[in-house]
Amino acid sequence: MSESKIKVECYAGYKAEQRPTRFTLRGETLEVVELQDQWYSPACRYFRLRANDGNTYILCYHEEKDCWSLEAFRKTALT
Repeated sequence: MSESKIKVECYAGYKAEQRPTRFTLRGETLEVVELQDQWYSPACRYFRLRANDGNTYILCYHEEKDCWSLEAFRKTALT
């Protein structure tokens, strides 16, 4: 799933691309409901979030390339 390109809209506060607010994946636009975690590597910023479809996603912002990718996805189990 690495390098799956997506379109991401972000909140930009004191720096650009501060945190995702919505993203489009395979033609479907999803709203970020909860930002669960974020962490950094030397060249990327990662965000684990829950979207309005109830699923969990890990998005990666590649700073040098100025692009986003979907790194992981977990479907919420239906009960």
